[in-house]
Amino acid sequence: MSPVFPTVREVLALDPVRHGAPRLVAGDAGLDAPVRWVHVAEVPDIATLLGGGELVLTTGIGLPADDAGLRAFIGDLADVGVSGLVVELGRRYVSGVPRVMAAAAERRGLPLVELRRATPFVRITEAVHALIVDAQLTELRATEEIHQRFTELSVEGAGPAEVVRQAAELAGCPVVLENLSRQVLAYDPAGESAELLLDGWEQHSRRIRPAGRTAYDADSGWLVTTVGARGQDWGRLLLRWPGGGDLAAGTTLGGRPAGTPPTRLTILVERAASTLALGRLIRRDAEGLERQIHRTLLTALLDHSRPVDEVALRARALGVTLERRHLVGVVVRHRLDDPAAEAAGESTVAAESPEAGPARLRDLAEAVGQALREAKLTGLTSAVDDQAVGALLALPDPAAEERALTAFAAALRRIRLDAAPARPAVAGAVPPDAVIVAAGSGVGGLREARRSLIEARQIADAARRDRRDLPIFRLPHVGLAGLLHLLRDEPRVQTFVERELGALLAHDARHPRDQLLGTLRAYLEQGRNKSAAAAAAHLSRPAFYERLARIARILDVDLDSVEACLSLHVALLALDAIRTP
Repeated sequence: MSPVFPTVREVLALDPVRHGAPRLVAGDAGLDAPVRWVHVAEVPDIATLLGGGELVLTTGIGLPADDAGLRAFIGDLADVGVSGLVVELGRRYVSGVPRVMAAAAERRGLPLVELRRATPFVRITEAVHALIVDAQLTELRATEEIHQRFTELSVEGAGPAEVVRQAAELAGCPVVLENLSRQVLAYDPAGESAELLLDGWEQHSRRIRPAGRTAYDADSGWLVTTVGARGQDWGRLLLRWPGGGDLAAGTTLGGRPAGTPPTRLTILVERAASTLALGRLIRRDAEGLERQIHRTLLTALLDHSRPVDEVALRARALGVTLERRHLVGVVVRHRLDDPAAEAAGESTVAAESPEAGPARLRDLAEAVGQALREAKLTGLTSAVDDQAVGALLALPDPAAEERALTAFAAALRRIRLDAAPARPAVAGAVPPDAVIVAAGSGVGGLREARRSLIEARQIADAARRDRRDLPIFRLPHVGLAGLLHLLRDEPRVQTFVERELGALLAHDARHPRDQLLGTLRAYLEQGRNKSAAAAAAHLSRPAFYERLARIARILDVDLDSVEACLSLHVALLALDAIRTP
């Protein structure tokens, strides 16, 4: 995209200027400075009327006659940030501008140009101003293209990778999408080295701390905006614009401080962030109409997108009565890490083709529906994400809960075992019984059904690495670490980690040779026993105590407080879960 303002070099190439036989006598280092406007002046104190970025035209008839005055005149122009000075010869100066003027301009890096032939200044101003207006129209068209492009992406339901790619293409700069824990979700290096872009990303990102929801961090060269919707922020979109060091500090260009990105780039990242946030809210489903309605109703319960009375009414129309029933949320999912696949050195997910995953999920959804029918149970059932199938069982009373769950789990296992011989053996494929059945706590009404469904999904995710062959996993079967692992993508958990440990993580990012997180981990894992922790960390006790004191200052906590240490320990476990795939 074209810059809004032409440079001094481009102005000198215009026909009305070339007609005057221009000759650069000083300040060639400033030829790439942008020209915001052209101003004609014949008085020595013109600098007080300028705002920076102007190209000053003069015949010199009003300039000082003494050397000190000429030096002061050039200094004032340079101080205010003008782009250059053009002097027409013939009226005040015949053979050339005074040497003292040229020397002063060279020292300040201010382009000083002689016009050796008489030229109407109005033609120069008209040409330059027309160039500026054309460039501004180009900028407006580019902004319109940004809006149109991201509107199309929103309508098409483009994924994060495509949105980031389009943003990088429009900007011509690297773009990175990260979550609240500084993990990269998508990126496009815009032709640069991806390895260099992402090397040590978390530590680098933690040093990027712009002020505001959308802001430019001049120290790092990254334009940053927050990504989120409905009051729930879940990431940041970053665009690297390295132009901050090219212009003199303190000047302004087109109403913005020098060294800040063009307005179009700010518009671009904000529109891209909006598209990403909207895309996260969009859910597509290609299942049958009845299954779509089941999924719509389960999603409505999970997301609070519909009143529970409406959900009950629509479910009853499907033959599933939810009012005055004991409700139990159930989630069935494949194990992500199967022992057979691990022995082969690959994960079950990586081993299958892109088409195999959705087909496997459809098979699982059909098996769950059949198991409900064989166990003579009623409820809503549908895939709830790319890995799991959910069901909301409607039971006559709480006493029937254990019996119903046992019957459902047994029917599901039998159905999948019966189906196994008909399937071709595939190396690394998941065995037919390699699924997890998880159930949440039973609830007495539809308004509480969401809690049971979410609990079941959390248990299923947390138990995916559990090798116990349990028919049904319930909440007592998963520990805190497992619970935090399944919640690792939850923005509120990431926010909690940042609140508790962010200052320490930022310190470690700034001081790679002085890592304090390991010291805190050793202290907490040893039950706050400082002597044992010092030995575990291979440090002398005085050195270990000194590091603990620094951690306490950085985090502003009392490490002798049981409550504070408990909060920090939970945050550490959550951080481990976030960093573990």
